[in-house]
Amino acid sequence: MVIKSAELERVCGITSTLPENELIEFAFAGKSNVGKSSLINGLMNRKSLARTSSKPGKTQTINYYNVNQQMYFVDLPGYGYATANERVKAQWGKLIEDYLHQSKKIRAVFLLIDIRHAPSENDRIMYEWILERGYQPIIIATKADKINRSQTAKQVRLICDTLQTVEGTTVIPYSALSRQGREEIYALLDEML
Repeated sequence: MVIKSAELERVCGITSTLPENELIEFAFAGKSNVGKSSLINGLMNRKSLARTSSKPGKTQTINYYNVNQQMYFVDLPGYGYATANERVKAQWGKLIEDYLHQSKKIRAVFLLIDIRHAPSENDRIMYEWILERGYQPIIIATKADKINRSQTAKQVRLICDTLQTVEGTTVIPYSALSRQGREEIYALLDEML
């Protein structure tokens, strides 16, 4: 896959009407601070189109990135941000639910999990919820550069065991620093296009 163009085309908040796009969509879900914006920037070959932050909870909207005038990367709000109040968390949850329920152009949902830790209860709920919506999430195990390569297989097993993944689930270790896993993700995107 060659990325020729990428731009933030639309931002939808809790009061927005979600667009009915003509192009297919690849959705990216994950806990706050798991590296969604870094992954999306890495895939688009951009440094800061998707805003990254050391503070969790930065993405509070659904952001549609038009890539190559061919598809959208859809950055969903991060979940599980501990210091957000319950009302705000519920609104983010509804935003994600509305998107997954309403969009007719979703080709795949990428669920990002920090490879260093066992998935949280929120991760498990999101995984099951994506399955219930009829999608088989592709798991991106982020921050792979933060562990020794010898630990990768063990951590991937921990993720699969904790989430109780269905047979055949794709898990790709990814590093925003080294770009480990990027080619595998591109190959999947090419296949689905």
